[in-house]
Amino acid sequence: MADPRTTKPLARLLRYARPHRRAIRAATLYSVLNKVFDLAPPVLIGAAVDIVVSREDSFIALLGYAEVGAQLWILAGLTLAAWAIESLFQYAYALKWRRLAQTIEHELRMDLYRHVQGLELAYFEDRSTGGLMAVLNDDVNQLERFLDDGANTAIQLVTTIVVVGGLFLAVVPSVAWMTMLPMPVVIAGSVWIQRRLEPRYAEVRERVGQLNGHLVNNLGGIATIKSFTAEDYEVGQIELRSRAYEAANRSAIRLSSAFVPGIRMVIVIGFAAILVYGGKLALAGELNLGVYSVLVFMTQRLLWPLTGLGTLLDQYQRAMASTTRALDLLDTEAKIVSGEVALAVEDVRGEVSFEDVEFHYGRTSEDAAPVPILRGLSVRIEAGQTVAFVGATGAGKSTLIKLLLRFYDVVAGRVCLDGVDVRELELPSLRRAVGLVSQDVFLFHGTVRDNIAYGSFDASLDEIVEAAKAAEAHEFIMALPEGYDTVVGERGQKLSGGQRQRVSIARAVLGDPPVLILDEATSSVDNETEAAIQRSLERITKGRTTIVIAHRLSTVRSADRTFVLERGRIVEQGTHVELVATGGLYAALWRVQTGEAA
Repeated sequence: MADPRTTKPLARLLRYARPHRRAIRAATLYSVLNKVFDLAPPVLIGAAVDIVVSREDSFIALLGYAEVGAQLWILAGLTLAAWAIESLFQYAYALKWRRLAQTIEHELRMDLYRHVQGLELAYFEDRSTGGLMAVLNDDVNQLERFLDDGANTAIQLVTTIVVVGGLFLAVVPSVAWMTMLPMPVVIAGSVWIQRRLEPRYAEVRERVGQLNGHLVNNLGGIATIKSFTAEDYEVGQIELRSRAYEAANRSAIRLSSAFVPGIRMVIVIGFAAILVYGGKLALAGELNLGVYSVLVFMTQRLLWPLTGLGTLLDQYQRAMASTTRALDLLDTEAKIVSGEVALAVEDVRGEVSFEDVEFHYGRTSEDAAPVPILRGLSVRIEAGQTVAFVGATGAGKSTLIKLLLRFYDVVAGRVCLDGVDVRELELPSLRRAVGLVSQDVFLFHGTVRDNIAYGSFDASLDEIVEAAKAAEAHEFIMALPEGYDTVVGERGQKLSGGQRQRVSIARAVLGDPPVLILDEATSSVDNETEAAIQRSLERITKGRTTIVIAHRLSTVRSADRTFVLERGRIVEQGTHVELVATGGLYAALWRVQTGEAA
């Protein structure tokens, strides 16, 4: 199958918009009919001139209305009818195109967001949030602007050429060729400009993505910027990216702006030729004066809209550059694909096993070999057991969690839940069965209640309160200005680190997962908060499989079994007492943390 990315952007867009074929046809028909009736006034002006000059011999007189006054009233009626019908179709096409633009914009944005949500974690780690935001928002909006106005303009331009050109060929074929003379030049110039604008606008969209990425990054790290008094530096960084965006735009604008003046000169030559040659025919009596009037007006109607091709091409190329980025994102294939085995949470026992697991992240460059993180690791965790993984930073502890949740897939071996390879499980089933409390707590901008109920959206207030009590969060929540309805701010910035951690624990408890993961859950809290969290963890870990990742060995003393990792391998395992007595790596870490050794 051909790569869709090699297909022209317009063809890809039309393929995406295929479900809206009927609406597109209707909108196109309204645009065509509007332009047909919009071209009526020049004909009616010519008829008026014909009445005044020819009187009883005018064209309308041939229809059986010899009296000049009656002819004028008929002409007035036709004028009113043409304007009314033209206005009706203008309303119809504007309504249809705008609705269509809004619908496609909404569907594309939702399809993109839905697709992005299904991509693996590695995809997001390799890309900036701002760059994705530029595609999901700016690029989709750019496409909407083109559909809202540009599509109608293009259709009406083609309609004008066909209708007026056909009229000239039918009525005055001897002059029609003059009208058509500028067309090849205009079309050739349009194609030439389009080919050169395409890479320029692709560069514009790339630059705006980089600018957005840096802006989002800076706003997220504003506290760090302020603490290091780096405001001026970051202003300089944004200025560099904004200047690059400006330069890319300037390059495209310089080319697109040159198009209109050139086309105008080509058009005016054709228009002047019609004025002179047609005028001579009229003076010689070979061309009716009314027809000559229509010819002049229609020539203006035919050729002058071509000067808008520059703006139209500008809109089109911007839209196609945005379409390419949006549809490329939509065509990005997920590397982590859901399995087909469904698991009901209440049926999960919670037995977890890592069987001869090997894993490495992607290469840092084309020449670099992947760095192994886990090497032949095998661990079996019984249902209802509490186990801990400890070791130095980079030993592979958190990677185990990512493999269990299928944020990544193993390179070799397998990870199982209740004896089933996690790659065979439906992703929603797997992740509902495993609750995660991370050291990097993320709270959404909303109320405390909303954040605890996140993932358990139909939970009642009583259930939320019970979960908060289990996490020892209820007391501090009730002390907040509006209790459970207090807004926590973006990323929970209105709460302390310990408060955010307890809200996170309550959120995990509310889902009642059979497997609970605590990834450095107490690493960034004070001793008092740690003690409170430890008390709550002792309660909530009962009756479920619990996996604890920790640096502080004091937090895992009560674990049923502790595994010590070093360079991706299990080097020691046992209870706290057994490991201290062994005198190995764990014992050395314990002595350092208790102050017995440097």
